[in-house]
Amino acid sequence: MQSRVIMLVDLDYFFAQAEELRNPSIRDKPVVVCVYSGRTETSGAVSTANYLARKFGVKSGMPIVQAKRRLRDAEPVFLPVDYGYYETVSEKIMNLLRAHADQFEQVGIDEAYLDVTQRTKADYEDAAALAQDIRKETVARQGLTCSIGLGPNKLVAKMAADINKPDGLTIVKPHEVAAFLAAMPVDRLIGVGSKTKERMQKLGITTIGELANYDVQRLLDAFGRKLGLYFHNASAGADDEPVQQRGEAESISRIATLKEDTCELGPILERAEVECEEVHADLIRGGFGFRTVTIIAVAKDMSVHSRSRSLDYSSDRLDVLKDTVREILTHLLAECDLEIRRVGVKVSGLAKRSEAQKRLTSFIEERSNQSDKKQAYI
Repeated sequence: MQSRVIMLVDLDYFFAQAEELRNPSIRDKPVVVCVYSGRTETSGAVSTANYLARKFGVKSGMPIVQAKRRLRDAEPVFLPVDYGYYETVSEKIMNLLRAHADQFEQVGIDEAYLDVTQRTKADYEDAAALAQDIRKETVARQGLTCSIGLGPNKLVAKMAADINKPDGLTIVKPHEVAAFLAAMPVDRLIGVGSKTKERMQKLGITTIGELANYDVQRLLDAFGRKLGLYFHNASAGADDEPVQQRGEAESISRIATLKEDTCELGPILERAEVECEEVHADLIRGGFGFRTVTIIAVAKDMSVHSRSRSLDYSSDRLDVLKDTVREILTHLLAECDLEIRRVGVKVSGLAKRSEAQKRLTSFIEERSNQSDKKQAYI
């Protein structure tokens, strides 16, 4: 059986890094992204922090007031979470990653598994070169760093990605798995939390290697059959779970700020057409056709306005996308007396091009049959 090559791509301190991307002037400061409860100015918890803030002991889940105390002399930047913005940034990265995978599985806003076995012919040297290309591409195209783990399965790839952060690459070949896991503290194993760690310590288990060598029956007695077998297999680096798409990509989008606020179609359309070309490139890389086009316009007063138009059939043509965007923008500006600050283009109703072609053929045949019926009636 051919050994698999699985990659886990983890965007570094994603929310905080996305904020640094939006405002480069804060890159050299401790950045803390928070979930505010609204009760007081400091009530709530830290969602994530950049590595400068982490040096002061700031971490996810920490009360905001405690994080502020730790950073009081460090000129920190505290920001509220902006999920809409983070999702837009994430979507661009995921579209990039999807194009490099035989099988792709997004497991969070900032993480994805890529099965690259076929395209690398199960060669870890080729896989390492691909991983380096992906790291360079995420920086060059999106301005974000990521950490990557390479291994024979999802579990090992995930644990490898956590080793060298930020902006790191860790490779664990099949024959290296046991040695890679053995000395790690047992709570580094996925699925071992603080309470489970305490129970294992009472059994004399402190490392993953000790867990791998522990009597299986005693594990089953202590944790039950399902969990006991999982701990036994996982501690040996065994994981057969496939990388599989959890539904196709739902949409592809781009949004950008105009050079100046305006209500004129010309400069707005000029920026939107650049976004059309970027969206179209992602469509082609992913092998998708689109059915619906949406324009998102952010006005000078920061109000958001959107308009959509659906086609009769899926298309992957750039001219169709640009023509549809022009029509939508023309109607939007006629309806709303707005000075536009940011404009975005989104395509949705995505389908693989082979499927899109089937739908187009079906649509044409249906129209042809309707025309034949009308002729017969006449």
